[in-house]
Amino acid sequence: MDQQKIDIKNIPVHVEVHIPDAAKSSNYKPRDRIYVRAVKGLHQLIRRYIGFAFLGLFMLLPWLKYDGNQAILLDITEQKFNIFALTLWPQDFTILAWIFIIAAYGLFFITAFYGRVWCGYLCPQTVWTFIFIWFEEKIQGTRNQRMKLDADPWTASKFFKKAATHFCWLAFSLLTALIFVGYFTPVDTLFIEFFTFDAGFWAVVSVWFFALCTYGNAGWMREIMCTHICPYARFQSAMFDKDTFTVTYDEKRGENRGARSRKDKDYKAKGLGDCIDCNLCVHVCPTGIDIRNGLQYECINCGACVDACDDTMNKMGYPTGLIRYTTEHSLNGKPTRILRPKLLGYILVLVAVTSAFIWTLYTRVPLEMNIIRDRGSLFRLTDTGLVENTYTLSISNKSQRATVFDVSVAAEMSFQWIGMQQVSLQGGETRSVTISLALDPYSTELNTIPVTFTVQQQGEADVQLQQSTKFFLGSR
Repeated sequence: MDQQKIDIKNIPVHVEVHIPDAAKSSNYKPRDRIYVRAVKGLHQLIRRYIGFAFLGLFMLLPWLKYDGNQAILLDITEQKFNIFALTLWPQDFTILAWIFIIAAYGLFFITAFYGRVWCGYLCPQTVWTFIFIWFEEKIQGTRNQRMKLDADPWTASKFFKKAATHFCWLAFSLLTALIFVGYFTPVDTLFIEFFTFDAGFWAVVSVWFFALCTYGNAGWMREIMCTHICPYARFQSAMFDKDTFTVTYDEKRGENRGARSRKDKDYKAKGLGDCIDCNLCVHVCPTGIDIRNGLQYECINCGACVDACDDTMNKMGYPTGLIRYTTEHSLNGKPTRILRPKLLGYILVLVAVTSAFIWTLYTRVPLEMNIIRDRGSLFRLTDTGLVENTYTLSISNKSQRATVFDVSVAAEMSFQWIGMQQVSLQGGETRSVTISLALDPYSTELNTIPVTFTVQQQGEADVQLQQSTKFFLGSR
């Protein structure tokens, strides 16, 4: 049989690519600017109140006073953190570690139970972004007006609106930066010195650095921080399961989508679902996604699409909840398990680390003592024939108040004491105290004697530290 060569280059090939209708519904292309539409509703009211409370705490806490000092001052240069009556030093960073561990597992617990609500309701990026959008709305108008303004050629009116918007952004960013830096340096003097141009170099650099970061993040980057930079968006799915409450579109009820009039009561017979394809859920989304395309890592669970959809359903006379906080099991007609192994595991770990944190605080003594021995000369003989050992006690007052400490020693023998027995220290002060003990070498046959130094706050029996060392007599 003769073999014929077939030229495959000349064979026409027809490839049909099917694009699902759900994928066509996005109103934004990659890198398009997102114009967020204002929406009212229960979830947005809750989000605003929580945001106001968070913002108020952030703005007011640095101004609080405790015992005449700034209540919260994280002084990095002095290496001490004052939090009301508690003062943390570098040696106390285990307490900060416990706080971070508790916060991490608290976030894991909330995510496993109610999705990414931290991002939607309390994350500073979200709170500040909505504040900046509020400035846009008040100066440039509604979503459609802002889109039209950006499409129009430059005029004096457009320039004024844009300039006013960015001025408000920068002013609020500067206020934010001053408050933030005020957590690390005395806030009252910072404001005065900054605006009188008397602030130090690093204070000025820090303020403008954080101001520009706030301006860039909340004014320009916005959803990019949530979708591309924040690592939480990437690993949140590891904490989700079919019993996690997330913002979800009820596809069985909503499909097929289609426009219709309010008077059309026979839309079901036409094969339409409850979704009228108004796209308001996309317009109000701060990350520009279409929740009808399913669960997406960009969703921050802010509930804006829930409020927008419920408002539309009310106007159409349909039941609300087409988009709602629900679970995958609930959508499939199965019961939602609240107490499940994953959630119970997070609760147990939270209880454990919180207990460890409370125990660390309860047993913490606002005092530190170290005994430093001169290794070159363990003992010496005095002119009177006594053996003398010299100790250097480094004593730190880790509280915020001036305190008097008593120094004593306990041992099997009776020593002659040479040095201070009371030490007065200011809050946060560390002092080295030299103390000598002397003993008749013929009063014992031992070459070394264990001794224990005790430093105790006057009037406070619980505030004391003990440290053991040895008294050397040498060979005789």
